[in-house]
Amino acid sequence: MKINLFINNEDVTTEHYDEVRDPGRLREIVGYIAKGDASHIDQAVQAAHRAFRSWRQTSLEERTSILLKSAEEIERIASSIANTTAKENGILFSRTIDEIKLGLIDLRNIADLAPSALQKRIIEDESGWVSVVKRPMGVVACIVPWNAPIILTLQKITPILLAGNTIVVKPSPTASMGVVTLLTTMAKFFPPGVINVVLGGGEVGSALTSHPLVRKISFTGGGNTAVAIMKSAAETLKGVHFELGGNDPAIVLDDADLNEVVPKIVEGAFRRTGQFCFAIKRVYIPSDMYDEFYEKACILTDSYKIGHQLNEEATMGPINNQLQYQRISELIERLEHSGANLVKLGKVLEPENWNNGYYLQPVIVRDVDPNAEIVTCEQFGPVLPLIPYHTEEEVIHMANNSEFGLGSSIWSSDFDRALGVANQIEAGMTFINGHGQTHLGSKYIPFGGIKQSGIGREKSIEVFDEFIEYHGINYHKKKS
Repeated sequence: MKINLFINNEDVTTEHYDEVRDPGRLREIVGYIAKGDASHIDQAVQAAHRAFRSWRQTSLEERTSILLKSAEEIERIASSIANTTAKENGILFSRTIDEIKLGLIDLRNIADLAPSALQKRIIEDESGWVSVVKRPMGVVACIVPWNAPIILTLQKITPILLAGNTIVVKPSPTASMGVVTLLTTMAKFFPPGVINVVLGGGEVGSALTSHPLVRKISFTGGGNTAVAIMKSAAETLKGVHFELGGNDPAIVLDDADLNEVVPKIVEGAFRRTGQFCFAIKRVYIPSDMYDEFYEKACILTDSYKIGHQLNEEATMGPINNQLQYQRISELIERLEHSGANLVKLGKVLEPENWNNGYYLQPVIVRDVDPNAEIVTCEQFGPVLPLIPYHTEEEVIHMANNSEFGLGSSIWSSDFDRALGVANQIEAGMTFINGHGQTHLGSKYIPFGGIKQSGIGREKSIEVFDEFIEYHGINYHKKKS
């Protein structure tokens, strides 16, 4: 498969193409992706800028209709997109197809909320008349990561397009093919130039974030990259919208039923091989329940089957890329050298293929210091530290003692008690007796974090505020 750039509803070839290898079978080439440069960014932004002039005038009803028609087409080819995406980014096919479905649910939820979110206000009294209108911003740059590329792309572009903006999307070099297929399929329903895609590395990213016609940058990824983007955006006073990393704590209270709680926590930590921003990254357990929790967690974790992402037996796939694999491997190695008490678990499905992919066994670390590296960092992989505690005051302090503040979870048999603890957690989101959003939460909770975990929100009606400008008109009435 050969993937080109996509500008003004046309495929654009380039002089250079990079090969994409399967992270679970490194000797296999999945396809080739075009490598763009700054000139391609300029072409894409100019196309989006031209398209904005008419797209902004299109009614919300028509924009919504176009978007929903494109969603129906994505549903029709979802299996093909999931297959391509799984091959290139290493996430299980079953998980990928589920996330496409969830992404389309999010798309329809946002479409339902758009009329209320974007309606204008008219206020009048004896002295004057006021109109407050929400207008689109212009060209928005969307930079999406490799770990959940399809759902995060849909989550990002839906409110941007509904608000009347146009987009230039830069996918991750290690998860571009599925995203390009998604966007080029959707773009067939839109006017030329509304949706554009440019592929490439740092040069392309810098050209996009510094382009004078880009009005806002929406980025999902790591903090270091966000800092560089923010510096670039400052040159032209662009707005930034960041969904960054997390170090989500799970707090188990002493009235929790471990038979119910442990399976959900293990799933919340190791789903997608631990490669998602709001994965459970650290678990706090009452000291007198600690050993029982550990034993149950080990039994459940040992049931994981690690193998190729298209293997129907596999319940855990490989790490996405070499840099991430090396980083997590070195983290585990430092843990081993530190004398930490850790255990590697799970069944290897294809031993002969183990060294032909970025495979890691899930790891549970016990009796770990609350200030250890594995507790304070965002591991973004299948490594889970368990930390004992004695009092609620102590565990709340430990949970909040972090530069991150994305998600968090409280586990208890008493809702009121759990709610009391949840209200003291410093995070953008707190879940009770689950880790992630229910269907209701997915529609109405603003998704995002505080501290170093981001700027702004995704999902919910609040997301539209990220991608609109306000225009007020005030008429002065004559005094009688």
